[in-house]
Amino acid sequence: MIGTRKVLALIPARGGSKGIPGKNIVDLAGKPLISWTIEAAKACPRIDTIVLSSDDPTIAEVAARFGCTVPFTRPQELATDESSSMDVVYHALEQLPDFDVVVLLQPTSPLRTAADIEACLNLMQSAPAVVSVRPSEDHPYLTFEINDEGTLAPYAKPSADQSLRRQDLPGAWCLNGAIYAADTKWLREQRSFISPGTVAYQMPSERSIDIDTPADLRLAGQLLQLLHKN
Repeated sequence: MIGTRKVLALIPARGGSKGIPGKNIVDLAGKPLISWTIEAAKACPRIDTIVLSSDDPTIAEVAARFGCTVPFTRPQELATDESSSMDVVYHALEQLPDFDVVVLLQPTSPLRTAADIEACLNLMQSAPAVVSVRPSEDHPYLTFEINDEGTLAPYAKPSADQSLRRQDLPGAWCLNGAIYAADTKWLREQRSFISPGTVAYQMPSERSIDIDTPADLRLAGQLLQLLHKN
């Protein structure tokens, strides 16, 4: 809990992944991918209930085996490639209306730790929403679009006196997809985790891997092995 507010951890995991078949339960360092997120959530004292949102009975069985509650089945219309994560969150909150804070934990971020989740929930004591971010690999001042004439146009234009040496650039951050937390009433009003008042929780790049490809999976496995040796 956060004060008197009940906290729901929601783990979204649909079936039918194309890039990595069975991605959410694929083996990662000897355990199903989803188990890393469930175990991190279980280690957070502020989380009251951990719930799976899935359309897939195999994923549901694996999640339950690792201690995740599975109180409902996600409707098929919310389990397509086009389905919105926000719609999945709203559906879960409709099924479970008695929670004051929701924290969305995608299983594709297995290096996010219990300490990361707990830190975000601690920030929720004075913020309506918190999202995790990582350092941007490419600074906005150094990225361009190519227009119809084939010439470059900057996405973000620096001031005339701004040095473009990397060491002189202001900080730039990207969402890493690991943690989204919000007051449920505020979230229903704003319709987004990212609105005025959202606070950033900074995570290092090495814990910000979002698994989408087999290469991501291999890298995450290597990093987890290194972490367990230390």
